[in-house]
Amino acid sequence: MQDDIKKACDVLMKGGIILYPTDTIWGIGCDATNEDAVKRIYKLKQRDDSKSMLILMDNPARLNSYVQEVPDIALDLIELTTNPLTIIYDGAKNLASNLISPDGSIGIRITEEAFSRELCKQFRKPIVSTSANLSGDPSPTRFSQIKAIIKDGVDYIVTYRQKEQAQSRPSSIVKLSRDGTIQIIRK
Repeated sequence: MQDDIKKACDVLMKGGIILYPTDTIWGIGCDATNEDAVKRIYKLKQRDDSKSMLILMDNPARLNSYVQEVPDIALDLIELTTNPLTIIYDGAKNLASNLISPDGSIGIRITEEAFSRELCKQFRKPIVSTSANLSGDPSPTRFSQIKAIIKDGVDYIVTYRQKEQAQSRPSSIVKLSRDGTIQIIRK
């Protein structure tokens, strides 16, 4: 696992994109502060850049660096959830502008999965995490379901967890307004 993390970090630091396992499904990732790298992911996925993508972080203490105001309830939700949870926050900052939703929001998930957590920790910046599929196609639940066009379009493919056969699921998604209002997007 450590060799994969080192190689993935090297690629991310150079503005490359990776294919990697997360706490949910396999993701395509890049440095969330690098507009050119984000643009490459949109192009690879054949996805309209008005559809924002989420980012992964290893620690809720980093939220204040990328969100203007983190509602107190956010930390409670992160601490109490037992399943992967993506929270959409208003007031994104210090991220690639083409990653931020037109309304200024960003989806962030604090990952608990060993590989993605350690990758985020060692990279020291948030990492884009979008499903490893072409826009409009079903999200692959295992590495073996990822299309060749995606595999061929990234700069590095993590080997860790490729042989797993367990079905994985996307995260739950909630939108959290600055006033603490919670809107459930996906259960």
